[in-house]
Amino acid sequence: MLKIIHTADWHLGHRLHGLSRKYEHECFLSWLLLQIEQTKADALIIAGDIFDSANPPASAQSVFYDFLIRARECSQALDIVIIGGNHDSASRLDAPSQILHSLGIHVVGGLTYQTNGNIDWQRLLIPLSDSSGEVRAICGAMPFIRNADLPQMKERVHDDSDDLLIQGVAELYQQLFQQMQHYKTALKLDHSVGQIVTGHCYMVGTELSELSERRILGGNQHALPASIFNETIDYVALGHLHKAQQLSNSSIRYSGSPIPLSFTERNYQHQISQISLNADKLVVQAIIIPRAVQINSIPEQGYVKLSELEAEIAGYSFDSDSDSDSESESESEKESDKNKSNAPMLEIKIELDKPEPGLRQQIESILEGLAVRLLKITIHYPGKGEALAETHQQTRLEELNPEDVFQQCYQRHFDQQAPRNISRLFQGLLESVQEQE
Repeated sequence: MLKIIHTADWHLGHRLHGLSRKYEHECFLSWLLLQIEQTKADALIIAGDIFDSANPPASAQSVFYDFLIRARECSQALDIVIIGGNHDSASRLDAPSQILHSLGIHVVGGLTYQTNGNIDWQRLLIPLSDSSGEVRAICGAMPFIRNADLPQMKERVHDDSDDLLIQGVAELYQQLFQQMQHYKTALKLDHSVGQIVTGHCYMVGTELSELSERRILGGNQHALPASIFNETIDYVALGHLHKAQQLSNSSIRYSGSPIPLSFTERNYQHQISQISLNADKLVVQAIIIPRAVQINSIPEQGYVKLSELEAEIAGYSFDSDSDSDSESESESEKESDKNKSNAPMLEIKIELDKPEPGLRQQIESILEGLAVRLLKITIHYPGKGEALAETHQQTRLEELNPEDVFQQCYQRHFDQQAPRNISRLFQGLLESVQEQE
């Protein structure tokens, strides 16, 4: 039996409204090492978006490579497969790949090409062995596919650009599948050896977290169909979507991200997937990741009036781990709790009838004494809620000057003309922008 752990979308180096997530990532990675040890995993697949940006900070890279060292120390026989995602720099991930390969760590940051222009398929074909050292599966480690990787589609009958993109991706996966069959034949592996492929993409029938995920594949607004994967593949380990989910075919799965990457993801059940593959039998089990830091939106649904916020907050329990005795803490120690890495993070959602001067200071005053970190204030003005296109159907937007757009937006939100002092501030801002241009 082959035991695999599938995870993705770590986004090391991520900051939530300016706040570093390093503490949460370190907690997750320590927990992941424990899972590798307890489950006696034979392989670990990380399906892209290792880092949050193509140029991650040194601290994020340090966390990543420290994890790889600890994982290798935890299990000398563990096969580690890492692919690049759309947030990653393929060249940055691939740079140390030869050194890491000697340690049993297989990195495929992006597709690479031989001198004849053909894709180097061999580096995408990775044998996965069980605890006895016997090859139990072949992994086709397909990274995030960029537009430059797609085959030329000019001679195809269809001329719809989205269809051509999908056909190009399907063609690459078909070529990968064929290469996997050739590889199995070359190694004289029988039919019982499993077939696993990876991907970092957006699939049909999945749930997208709009605030923290980018639509990918050339800005394509509809997703890839499951038919791009050969139906004989045992398991497809996907990355990109932050909510753990599966397609109608249970063998095609997103593990999801290990931590919430936006407030909209606070109620996700973040998890890793444990796959057990034995001949033709596949068993997939979700292992829930413990939340290292509370992340709350107040109120949970809708908005609260400023006058009612204090009562709303009183109904919440904010917990954070602490090694100190709360009864013996000094006032300065209690105040420093707000800056602790495990202090709960807050989004406050306020409904206002009109702009409220010093809003943040008022909210912080209400939160005074609580060991929490206020990250975001979301404001909702009831107004009429109509769009400019609805209220000014006879006027095209490009025919309006900036002052007109400003006044109409203000009117829509507050049902009144902008006060003179606010109009003057807008005019000053507009002039400043025009001068810079």
